[in-house]
Amino acid sequence: MFTDTHCHIYKEYYDDIENIIKKIKENNIYRVINNGCDDKSNKEVISLIKKYPSFMYGAIGIHPESVEEYNENDFKYIEDHINDNNIVAIGEIGLDYHYTKENKDKQIELFERQLQLAEKYNKPVIIHSRDAVLDTIECLKKYKVKGVIHSFSGSLETAKIYRKMGFLLGVNGVVTFKNCNLKDVLKELDIDSILLETDSPYLTPEPFRGTKNDSSHIMEIALFVANIKGISIEELSDATESNIKTLFDI
Repeated sequence: MFTDTHCHIYKEYYDDIENIIKKIKENNIYRVINNGCDDKSNKEVISLIKKYPSFMYGAIGIHPESVEEYNENDFKYIEDHINDNNIVAIGEIGLDYHYTKENKDKQIELFERQLQLAEKYNKPVIIHSRDAVLDTIECLKKYKVKGVIHSFSGSLETAKIYRKMGFLLGVNGVVTFKNCNLKDVLKELDIDSILLETDSPYLTPEPFRGTKNDSSHIMEIALFVANIKGISIEELSDATESNIKTLFDI
């Protein structure tokens, strides 16, 4: 049995959420952590975790791509709901300089405000970091927080820095891509360093790349990682579930 620790199950992406959840359960995925990224998706996450309380957990936060659109009410909503049942983290938050660095200062301000909130309420954080490793690390150093580096695809050196800081590494379908160097990094990491995630509807793993992703594809990712590590799928399940319980209040 596995958990998808990072997905985006919203009406925006899936016409029939009930059917998607049925499919996920039929593929031995017994729970998911649904990540918000702006006010609209945060509110949908809150609604869905109430509807599926034994299956779905949630994270709410403001993604760096929403830095120009969010307002104080959006931020207040996160604080008002951070201790709701089944809300296990603040996320997806972080820094993204891939398309522009012009709003870098605004991104850092938003990121650090949410890190302050995580520290205040003792909640883990789910971190998005794209083309912003150094600034991400510098921001995290300022706060007493723990969490996961979502969609990790960095070097072994970077992985060791995050691990020393107490962060786990989220591994998703990217690891199955032909030219991905993450395979070599995973060989050098202990199994207690990772969590499995899909980032659905994005980053569909091989051999389904090119189709819309969903949490059932954790199994393809798990089989690939188990093969890299030379362990059984059962050992991987036991290890990753243990890792989840060390981080999240689940």
